[in-house]
Formats: sequence, structure tokens, C-alpha cells
Amino acid sequence: MILSEIVFDLSAISGFGITVALVGYLTVFFALVIMFFVYNTIPKLINFTIRQKLRRQGKVKEAEKELSVTGEVNAAISMALYLHMNEHDEESHTLTIKNVQRSYTPWSSRIYSVNDYYKMQ
Repeated sequence: MILSEIVFDLSAISGFGITVALVGYLTVFFALVIMFFVYNTIPKLINFTIRQKLRRQGKVKEAEKELSVTGEVNAAISMALYLHMNEHDEESHTLTIKNVQRSYTPWSSRIYSVNDYYKMQ
């Protein structure tokens, strides 16, 4: 098949096709918006219920503290659950988490750009 033989016939698109496409796009968009709000409110609801439970137990100082967990702790918990659920050969079970801040990568460097127009001339 040669690329020049491909012809787009816009008259073949009916009003029904446009309607189906628009309804599909709007459905996906609104579903994503709803999921965004749901996933943002779940941690707030969980923190609210934990704070209420701590206040009922008389631990007011603990209820006022920040209740979030760091990413390293979440990674360690998830790795422990993964190792516990997937029983396999015995390994060292040592988990090393290094938080490295690298702002430079060769992928974002302008030195290694794909289009080098000056060498082509």
C-alpha cells in the first residue's frame, strides 16, 4: 500500500458517528473527573475518621499531628506485603531505599538533541 493512495473521505462521516464519538469522549472525561475527586477525598475521609477516633479515646495531641506516611514507609510496607503474599525461594529480604534527587538527565539535555541542524549544513 502506497501512502499517496490513502484518501480521507470526510463525507462518509455521518451525524450518528459524530454523536457517538462526542458521547464517548464526554463519558470518559466525566468519569476521569469523578475519579479525580473520589481519589482526592478518600484520604481526607480516612484522616477525618482516624482523628475522630483519636479524639473519642482522649488522645487530642495525637489527633492534631500530621497523619500522613512517607513514601519510603509506603514502599517498605508494599514490599513486605508482596513478599508475604508471594511465597517463593528464600532470599536475603533486604530492601534498600535511596531517595536520590537528580535534576540532570541525558534525556533532557539539549547537547544530545536528535536534530543537529548545524552539522547537516
